[in-house]
Amino acid sequence: MEISEAQKIVDQWIKEVGVRYFNELTNLAMLTEEVGEVARIIARRYGEQSEKESDKNKDLGDELADVLFVLICLANQTGVDLEEALKKNLDKKTQRDSTRHKENKKLTD
Repeated sequence: MEISEAQKIVDQWIKEVGVRYFNELTNLAMLTEEVGEVARIIARRYGEQSEKESDKNKDLGDELADVLFVLICLANQTGVDLEEALKKNLDKKTQRDSTRHKENKKLTD
């Protein structure tokens, strides 16, 4: 699925099932909440914290999809073409970091 297609699908879902977009501040709060859920899984499953029994059935993919969904909502309601924005961002990173990471001894040792 292309990013632009995902933006259209989410927009259609919001209009048909979700009634309307939550306002931008509400969606920002929801994005923060969803990222926190991802962080909790990562910290306990892959980090040094012990995983609680209640967290063992949490699906990281589902939580990442929640983050993506809310991010797409924010992009849609603020007029951001995520596909174009990602292309520009990758170009920026490529120009800025063309040698930086290759020369970082922390990454090559």
